[in-house]
Amino acid sequence: MANKHSITEADILPTAEYAAQRAEWRRKMSAMKRNRRLEVGPFVTFYFENFETMWHQIQEMLHIEGGGAAQLPDELEAYNPLVPQGSDLSATFMIEIDEPERRKRMLDRMGGIEETAFLDIDGETIKADPEVDQDRTTAEGKASSVQFVHFRLTPAQIAAFRGGQGRVTLGLSHPNYSHMAVMPDAVRTELARDFD
Repeated sequence: MANKHSITEADILPTAEYAAQRAEWRRKMSAMKRNRRLEVGPFVTFYFENFETMWHQIQEMLHIEGGGAAQLPDELEAYNPLVPQGSDLSATFMIEIDEPERRKRMLDRMGGIEETAFLDIDGETIKADPEVDQDRTTAEGKASSVQFVHFRLTPAQIAAFRGGQGRVTLGLSHPNYSHMAVMPDAVRTELARDFD
């Protein structure tokens, strides 16, 4: 089945129908997301998005906030940009530090981190494109704890990613947070499904 690249009103379940199936949907999403996440260093986790994860996010927002049809256009506008378009990987990355004072100190030093994300496919580096819906670094240099990025791949890079040859590394090269993680085969196999 071909990948879908945008979520429309027709894709959204009625609120009552979703509520009745919510536990099952949450179980399915949890199982799928297991191989769509990768920790990079001690504080950052990348969560790779697709049609299903963004569809589920919209359903959850409608369920929790209860805004119904009036709320839906805003949710579609917010989450559709994170649905991969067939030649990219889309990710939310979160800077996760439990202790509030330490989190504030770290975020104050991590401005521009969204500009430093990269994917390396067997020695070929793809620099991330941050989502441009809003600035996620303040003028004072403080980073938001939630960032959105896209990795846009060429057909040759997609073939190499899918082929399973060589190593895929995900990283950040910020002066105050420079870490990398090798992508496990299970994650790579799952993410390869995002390409057309």
